[in-house]
Amino acid sequence: MADQIDRTNQFIRNFCIIAHIDHGKSTLSDRLLERTGTIPVREMAEQFLDRMDLEREKGITIKAKAVRMLYERPEGVYELNLIDTPGHVDFSYEVSHALSACEGAVLVVDATQGVEAQTLANLYMALDLGLDIVPVVNKIDLPSARPDEVAEEIEDLLGIDAAEVLQVSAKEGIGIEALLEAIIRRIRPPAGQPDAPLRALVFDSHYDAYKGVIAYVRVVDGAIWPEMPTLIMSTQRRIEPLEVGIFSPDMKPVPRLVAGEVGYVATGLKTVRDCQVGGTLTSAENPAQEPLPGYRPPKPMVFAGLYPVDTEDYFALRDALEKLQLNDASLVFQPESSVALNLGFRCGFLGLLHMEIVQERLEREYGLDLIATAPSVEYQVLRRDGTVVEIENPCDLPDAAEIEEIHEPWMRVSLFTPKEYIGPLMDLATSRRGEFEKMEYLDERRVVLVFQIPLAEILVDFHDQLKSRSRGYASMDYTFLGYRPGDLVKMDILLNGEPVDALALIVHRSQAYAKGSVLVRKLKEVIPQQLFPIAIQAAIGGRVIARSTVKALRKDVLAKCYGGDVTRKRKLLERQKEGRKRLKRFGRVELPQEAFMAVLRLNEEA
Repeated sequence: MADQIDRTNQFIRNFCIIAHIDHGKSTLSDRLLERTGTIPVREMAEQFLDRMDLEREKGITIKAKAVRMLYERPEGVYELNLIDTPGHVDFSYEVSHALSACEGAVLVVDATQGVEAQTLANLYMALDLGLDIVPVVNKIDLPSARPDEVAEEIEDLLGIDAAEVLQVSAKEGIGIEALLEAIIRRIRPPAGQPDAPLRALVFDSHYDAYKGVIAYVRVVDGAIWPEMPTLIMSTQRRIEPLEVGIFSPDMKPVPRLVAGEVGYVATGLKTVRDCQVGGTLTSAENPAQEPLPGYRPPKPMVFAGLYPVDTEDYFALRDALEKLQLNDASLVFQPESSVALNLGFRCGFLGLLHMEIVQERLEREYGLDLIATAPSVEYQVLRRDGTVVEIENPCDLPDAAEIEEIHEPWMRVSLFTPKEYIGPLMDLATSRRGEFEKMEYLDERRVVLVFQIPLAEILVDFHDQLKSRSRGYASMDYTFLGYRPGDLVKMDILLNGEPVDALALIVHRSQAYAKGSVLVRKLKEVIPQQLFPIAIQAAIGGRVIARSTVKALRKDVLAKCYGGDVTRKRKLLERQKEGRKRLKRFGRVELPQEAFMAVLRLNEEA
């Protein structure tokens, strides 16, 4: 049996497709599925592996997908395990998980755009893991394609001959056969030991109401089959799998998974904590000596409050977040309460797109109506007594008298752009407190600008501004640098003298007046009128730096007062004035979602 499995290993190839966003990964996956006959022609649809509605609507891959394809050659049938990965920087943790389950990667580069930000980021990740790279230039059918130039870019990048770079058109199906042959020739077979104790790496998971946690696994050593006593090494939790199987691309049960194969294990577990991504499955009766190297847990960079519009949905929101966390290890959350919004959760995300996707999934898949507060980053506050506290919510900032220094996260941002947009992008970066580091020419047309910029400044609309100033040609990638001290202050927003905790911001002192003025002006537009005036103020400490007033709805109390003494009219107006004062004391201002959206648009307005 061992010989048979070992021989089978030579006919297995595990690979993933990596690229910058919108360079054609999902379309290329479709052609590979078609050519290998994995999907019948009548069932084929565009972006077949992107099953989520959000993925189809936005035209992006959010979750990594696994699928087994069979490809016949004269010497035998090859088993090709493809993992399709996202391209957006917010989902790079999905890419890192997928790469660790493979021996090779197909690097896709757009023939019209050339090498871009995420092309490099994902390539370096793959090279760090020692993967075999198969470079591909896609979209050669477009009139503006420059496949030979782009192949030379890849030659400079990888040090391989440009003639070895495959030229394909995923849309037209050109070069797909050559790509399949290259995958078999250039990517090594898995090197697992079939007789060793079981070691299987969990690289993703999702929750099934009937089978519990479904762990996506790459079997490195040994074999696993249903009802085999199995141990999760990180938690020492024993399980007996209900089912093991492969993705073809739907889940299909098989008698066993052996060394080198990619598939799934239905664990029957009910919580994500028992079977985390990056964990190792081993035999309970003959356990492995040490687990496989897992993953560094992704560190959330963006924090925002999610609150149910209907307070009764609080527990439903908690359950939904727990289920979503099972499928998305980078999502973190903890309960919090707000005077303005009652009970909710403070959630941590990898970026703004990640936050948007999570909020939309909660609303669509779990039927929740949510309000999201303005996103913020995590600050480190050095107190005067020498202790350091981490602040995710501006409301938790200690009193100014207790603070020695506030440190904020900084990022190294690489902007890839045609040379004619250098000026506008330099202006954009420096206006966001960016510090210029270097500029390099990639070729005679394209450059990369490298800046160091505070994360808070690139959080919200930086990417939109980047695209608009470069007419869509520029792309960006960023990595975390570390924390640095800054002249930062907390800006409170007061409605009729009462601070609204959900609208509090931490801003740089030099930008406080401009941002405060814009915010109160925006809030005046979106807060509906009441029967009493609403004073909107932006304040730092006890000092008000900006103010605006939403005027009261005017009810004409003199409408039915025909003639008579003037004192009669005065009496009615005085009574109205008293009523307004009473309303101002007890009246409540309802904040619409637009009030929090106004905070998001601060930078572009200021």
